[in-house]
Amino acid sequence: MADATEDRLLYEHAPCGHLSTTPDGELVRVNETFLAWTGYPRADLVGRRRFVDLLPVGDRIFHETHVAPSLRMQGSAREIALEIVCADGRRMPVLVTSVLDRDDAGRPVGIRSAVFDVTERRRYEHEVLAAKRRAEASEARAVRLAQTLQQTLIPPTPPRIPGLDVAAAYRPAGDGRHVGGDFYDVFQVATDDWVVVLGDVQGKGTDAAVVTALARHTVRAAAVDHPAPHEVLHTLDSALRGADTDRFCTAVLVRLRREGAGWRATVASGGHPLPLLRRHGQASRPVGAYGHVLGIMPAPAFVDTALDLGPGDALVLFTDGVTEGRQGSRLYGPERLAGAVDAHRATAADTTGAVLADVLAFQAGDPRDDIAVVTVAVDAGPPAPPA
Repeated sequence: MADATEDRLLYEHAPCGHLSTTPDGELVRVNETFLAWTGYPRADLVGRRRFVDLLPVGDRIFHETHVAPSLRMQGSAREIALEIVCADGRRMPVLVTSVLDRDDAGRPVGIRSAVFDVTERRRYEHEVLAAKRRAEASEARAVRLAQTLQQTLIPPTPPRIPGLDVAAAYRPAGDGRHVGGDFYDVFQVATDDWVVVLGDVQGKGTDAAVVTALARHTVRAAAVDHPAPHEVLHTLDSALRGADTDRFCTAVLVRLRREGAGWRATVASGGHPLPLLRRHGQASRPVGAYGHVLGIMPAPAFVDTALDLGPGDALVLFTDGVTEGRQGSRLYGPERLAGAVDAHRATAADTTGAVLADVLAFQAGDPRDDIAVVTVAVDAGPPAPPA
């Protein structure tokens, strides 16, 4: 007798609802737990209603088209997400596991179901989903902000400079959603006195864009007071180390002053790949001296390298997204870059466009890092008159 009482208590007050129905779904037994959850009197359910009668319309259709066939064919249906319409009209989310019982001849004799109240779980899932949507919306706003910042950091087209042919290209990594740290700028300091800077801030996103803005505007301000590129890089290094950021930066800076029919170029690098010098009719080669990365060292050193540029000569500045472009384990490399630069000499745009296209083709159009290229060429002048 004690065992029977214990079994009854275990059934009636189990931590889940227990239902027994005929093969066609008529309720023949319901435990106290299910009645307490739903608010129905036992007399309103047993022998009077089918299980599907407790479901909203959509769940009834799902039960008849998916759950019932699964029970007939496989003998069970596990963890089916449904809703029970309670006596007061509210809907209780549940998970239902059902088993079809058969007699010795294999004929269906009844269905036993365990019903689990997942109200709290559903509430948690909704909270997680809402948090995910808020995070996605926040990320989208951050991306839009970063892209807006980047639009101010990279001029859409370089300025027209009498005597010089200038072209630039920028391609962000991946799908372009996340703004990178590559930047360039071409601006005038005085008559026939111009500055070209190309840099790469560590990382991506809004924080990188903010540091990029700091770097670009610091260079513009410092170039007015400091004629030597290495002095401008020292000023930028101090600004980065004094800023509230742990991001570092590399940059290469070129100051161009007109001298007669040509230009005097002074180059300084702060941890950045050296630009390529392509003389008229000659193969290109790196020019300048490496300095320290900006924003890290307590006493960095930068070196100015001066050279004269004549008609047809060009400087090609680029970020490491070019030479470090990958195709499997292979790097694009400086040799392939030099080959692309030497093979396309018609205009600065021809050189820049060819380099960008070749780097993208090398990576099947999906670069893993940002790419920036700037070409500055001295106008070759009018063609010589025929002899």
